[in-house]
Amino acid sequence: QVQLVESGGGLVQPGGSLRLSCAASVSISSFNPMEWYRQAPGKGRELVAMITSGGGTNYADSVKGRFTMSKVNFVNAVYLQIDYLKPEDTAVYYCHGVWNGVDYWGKGTLVTVST
Repeated sequence: QVQLVESGGGLVQPGGSLRLSCAASVSISSFNPMEWYRQAPGKGRELVAMITSGGGTNYADSVKGRFTMSKVNFVNAVYLQIDYLKPEDTAVYYCHGVWNGVDYWGKGTLVTVST
């Protein structure tokens, strides 16, 4: 069974950093791409970062320069380094991938940016 499990969220002050992790139960090289989405309170789900099987990355304009997505194939995990956090980054962050034509989502990890 394919599972994606996020971790690393929490409460952080503006300007702080967090590193989110997404652990997969299958080889992440089977996903192309893998993505991080977020959903802020009262808003729709937004794609913020993606990484291809070859390691290429792409980011939403709103997070460029502050978010860095990476992966470690041999531990089947992807990561999202978030720096210079802003209150508007407050959201549930979800890991997503398509494996054998099926969409898989994690349950999300909550990031709250507040003083």
